[in-house]
Amino acid sequence: MPDTTRWEIDPVHTTVEFSVKHMMFTTVRGRFKGVKGTIEVDEKNPDRSSVNVEIDAGSIDTGAADRDAHLRSADFLDVENHPKITFRSKRVEGAANREGDEFRVLGDLGIRGKTIEVALDVTYTGRGKDPWGGERAGANATTEIDRREWGLQWNQALETGGVLVGNKVKIEIDVQAVKQVPVPA
Repeated sequence: MPDTTRWEIDPVHTTVEFSVKHMMFTTVRGRFKGVKGTIEVDEKNPDRSSVNVEIDAGSIDTGAADRDAHLRSADFLDVENHPKITFRSKRVEGAANREGDEFRVLGDLGIRGKTIEVALDVTYTGRGKDPWGGERAGANATTEIDRREWGLQWNQALETGGVLVGNKVKIEIDVQAVKQVPVPA
C-alpha cells in the first residue's frame, strides 16, 4: 500500500491521563507513563487508517504511592495478571487534513482481560518537521468510560451517602507520533 504511512507513537511526548471523582466532590487525576504504539495512516482514505496502542498498566501514577499500589492491585487493574491495557481501532469516522479537524476513532479497549468497544473523539493538532529531520504529527483524544464494565468494581460506601470512588472515568490523550521511513525492499 504505497498510500499508507506508518507512525510510531513517541512515548516521551505522549500522555494518557485520566480523572475520576473521589468522595463524590473532588477529582483525582493520574497518568500512565508506559505507552507505545503505531498509527497506520491511509493518506487517500483516512477512514481506513488504524491505531494500535499498548499501555503498561503498572506505570500508573497519581502522585500518591499508596493509591498507586492499590490501583495496581486485584481491586482495580490487577497488574500481576493483566499487565497491559490495549486499544485496537476498528474504524475511523471522518478525515483529518487540517489542524483543528475533528474525527472519531472507534476501537476495542482491553482492561483486565476484558475488551469493550469505545469511541475516541479526536482533534488533529498538526504536523511538521522536527529538528532532527523527521516528521511528526499530533492529536488529542478524549472519551469517558464506566470502570465497572471492565470489572473494576471495588468501592466503599460513604457515611454521608455516595461512594468513595466515582464510576465514570474521563480519559484524555495527547499523542505525538514520528513518521517512519520505509525500508527499501
